[in-house]
Amino acid sequence: MSLPDVRREYAHATLSEREVDADPIRQFERWFEEARSAGIQEVNAMTLATATPDGSPSARIVLLKGIDARGFVFFTDYRSHKGADLASNPRAALVFYWAAVERQVRVTGSTTHISREESAAYFDSRPLASRLSALASHQSAVVASRAALDSRADELARDYTDRAPRIPPYWGGVRVAPESIEFWQGRRNRLHDRLRYALGSDGHWRIERLSP
Repeated sequence: MSLPDVRREYAHATLSEREVDADPIRQFERWFEEARSAGIQEVNAMTLATATPDGSPSARIVLLKGIDARGFVFFTDYRSHKGADLASNPRAALVFYWAAVERQVRVTGSTTHISREESAAYFDSRPLASRLSALASHQSAVVASRAALDSRADELARDYTDRAPRIPPYWGGVRVAPESIEFWQGRRNRLHDRLRYALGSDGHWRIERLSP
């Protein structure tokens, strides 16, 4: 394989200051719906990057489960690697990449846990098997074997044949409150369009064009 020869030309669309919404959340929702209409599978998949207090980074794919003026929400086991990172360094970055429409969105900001009421409402809406999996797994912890994990899940399924599992205290939502949101549109000859919304101290968003 010759990696230097792996390339594609971008020519799907353009992005200008005149056509974007003044509110980056509304602009994100517009792009999200366009990506979904393009038939992209798991359009809500996003890379979540976290870091320890001394700057050791890690990244993984999670699913966006909520978006409003307060920010971007995903759910996790708070005891996980990412949960531990965010407990000690509550800042994160998100990246959405929608190849079919040649677009990328980058988000950076601070994080907080959402309310237990909101987390419980989402937990209760999940399929039963998913709720039992949250009880069976101590995310990111070493497990003896796949068989041990499956055995624990089967045991819980028997325990909850006549009652609904409740949200465990270590599980819930995390909200990333954006301070910067960048919209990237692929363009010909690598002269891509990049518009960044930066949140000012006055609470208003400033739109800046970045060099590709």
